[in-house]
Amino acid sequence: MKTEKPSTVLRRLLNEPGCLRTMWGSCAHHAQLAQSVGFKAFGISGSKTSSWIYGMPDAGYITQTELVEATRNICNAVKMPVIVDADTGHGNAVGARRTVELLIKAGAGGCFIEDQKSPKRCGFVKGKQLISVDEACGKYRAVCDLRDELDPDFIIMARTDARGAVGGSLEEAIKRAQAYATTGVDVIYAEALQSREEMKAVRAAVPNILFRATEGAIKPPLSAKEKDDLGLCMTSIHFVQVGTVAMYDFLLDFKERGEDAWNEFNARTKDHPLGGLGVFDLTGFPEVLKIEQKYLPPEELEKYKGESLGTYDPSTGRSGQIKRGF
Repeated sequence: MKTEKPSTVLRRLLNEPGCLRTMWGSCAHHAQLAQSVGFKAFGISGSKTSSWIYGMPDAGYITQTELVEATRNICNAVKMPVIVDADTGHGNAVGARRTVELLIKAGAGGCFIEDQKSPKRCGFVKGKQLISVDEACGKYRAVCDLRDELDPDFIIMARTDARGAVGGSLEEAIKRAQAYATTGVDVIYAEALQSREEMKAVRAAVPNILFRATEGAIKPPLSAKEKDDLGLCMTSIHFVQVGTVAMYDFLLDFKERGEDAWNEFNARTKDHPLGGLGVFDLTGFPEVLKIEQKYLPPEELEKYKGESLGTYDPSTGRSGQIKRGF
């Protein structure tokens, strides 16, 4: 059966009414978690990849090779489209074309490239600097031409950090958004907007193109309805922050109470689908058994009927483990 390309799926999702809710993380495990509960797209966050995978700040340390490897691993692990934070594109227009080429070949559905100088900084960090409008436009034209050659459905987002950069302003962000909208990109992405009014101003300035904005600085936080009403094509929830906080809190608890904390956690999650060895279901261990049953000789399958020990049986998965009290 022929399946749609991830880029085709992503393009359709972004053009549907309302704001596409996407979950963002750094690895195949994060993507599989998001997919398992029904989210339709996953984003590879540069800041989360820097911190979770490499233990470094989001300050331009990730190389093109590292980014592409992470993308390939995640795309191979899930069926939903993957969006990539490609930082500055890893170079000028020439380097950015190469980056997009590699991301397309790795299986991504889209990416965004920002207009910061290299080495970049996380969009939430002070001290960002910008390349010129002309250089940025040339870079976006270059990657759009490459997209059209290799995969016209691949989504290119042009991110401007002009609102929060050194010497930046809302006016500069609007000027750049309007310039970038003429280069062939699919989405205008405005970083660090400070209010609902600023979001409305940028949206009004580029009305005929998909619009995305980081809303982290806006207080009080936007509701789901407001995001729809403001015309956002997608939102980015960095849900792995929940895991970071939870793991830190558990480590403090274990340091204080020792094995009691671990035993209580296991007791509390004994019926949870991802408790025990539930992650084996998530990564597809039962599929291994199906492949073996299809291709291995019968005598090789006898290993599951013998007296070997294991708290996890791939024939019953996590549900079987729960029934046996593990």
